Amino acid sequence: MTEQQLDCALDLMRRLPPQQIEKNLCDLIDLVPPLCEDLLSSVDQPLKIVRDKTVGKDYLLCDYNRDGDSYRSPWSNSYDPPLDDGTMPSESLRRLEIEANSAFDQYREMYFEGGVSSVYLWDLNHGFAGVILIKKAGDGSKKIKGCWDSIHVIEVQEKSSGKNAHYKLTSTVMLWLQTSKESSGTMNLGGSLTRQVESDAPVNENSPHIVNIGKMVEEMENKIRSTLNNIYFGKTKDIVNSLRSIEPLQDPKQQAAFKKDLFQALSQRTQAQ
Repeated sequence: MTEQQLDCALDLMRRLPPQQIEKNLCDLIDLVPPLCEDLLSSVDQPLKIVRDKTVGKDYLLCDYNRDGDSYRSPWSNSYDPPLDDGTMPSESLRRLEIEANSAFDQYREMYFEGGVSSVYLWDLNHGFAGVILIKKAGDGSKKIKGCWDSIHVIEVQEKSSGKNAHYKLTSTVMLWLQTSKESSGTMNLGGSLTRQVESDAPVNENSPHIVNIGKMVEEMENKIRSTLNNIYFGKTKDIVNSLRSIEPLQDPKQQAAFKKDLFQALSQRTQAQ
């Protein structure tokens, strides 16, 4: 398969509703089996929630905490189903991972007032990488349904001096909303955005890695949130406001009166004949 075919498939997936990504991805793989591995590694899918029974807390599943058919919990650092030789972060990175999960758990509660977050880190030759996951689903209301999934992949390259680091952040946000009201009927709104940014920052007691990464994630989410608001909500509002009927709108009473007059006129004409 050519890169052009893969690009077309990825572009198609980006244009399809986020709430149907899994189904559409399976259908696309059935149509083009040779693209299976490339699609699975390139297409971000809605995050799934499972519960760590050891500590009684929820965490999110993704390819970054998967080893075979098992997934590692950021809370207990154990795999489910159990895996003896699963990939683990180094001791120092695990300590940073624990701090990061605590920090982003507070961030999630502050910005989203609910939902689930998970942070996973892994070692690199000259630094480390990680992923920050946040999922906020609807409250189960019958009138409004929706979900926010954000996936922030961070790569940290530490300088030889140890006092500076280079950060590369790639963020993807998937958002969908569905409203159902008698006055407007059912309306679906959804989309996804991917953005990337790089930055150099000092690393010290006042600006540790967690602070530097946290600032980048916060700024990125604010930018994406604003873009989604302008593109999807703003554009939808403009379209709705510009809608008009090609037929003149008449009061129902006027229409009924016109029908009544027409019926009487026809009746009189029939009687005259």
